[in-house]
Amino acid sequence: MDEKVGVEITSKKDISVIAFKATSISYAEEIAGVAKEIEEFIEQNRPKRVIFDFVGVKFFSSQVLGLLLNIRDKVQKYDGEVVISAINPQLHKVFKITSLEKVFRFFPDKESAIKGVKTN
Repeated sequence: MDEKVGVEITSKKDISVIAFKATSISYAEEIAGVAKEIEEFIEQNRPKRVIFDFVGVKFFSSQVLGLLLNIRDKVQKYDGEVVISAINPQLHKVFKITSLEKVFRFFPDKESAIKGVKTN
């Protein structure tokens, strides 16, 4: 049975954590739905720090990279930052190959990402 791609968004002060609920994020329609949900949240709440938590995610399509870059562009308009936490080492290679490793900061888990963005 296929998992439904979705996100859980939590916020505390100016830090928002966006956690993916599926282990595989690959269907274009589902990614587009998630992207719309995240974009609406960003526009309504304007968080200064956004953490994309990839705990448990084992696969994603390149469309997810586009989503991350799009959200980063929106958040940067008001001097915000997007960081990534708990990314699988295999998926982290995608960021290295595409040179996006230089665009995002990475943290081993959500807790260290929260601490890292608070000190920045």
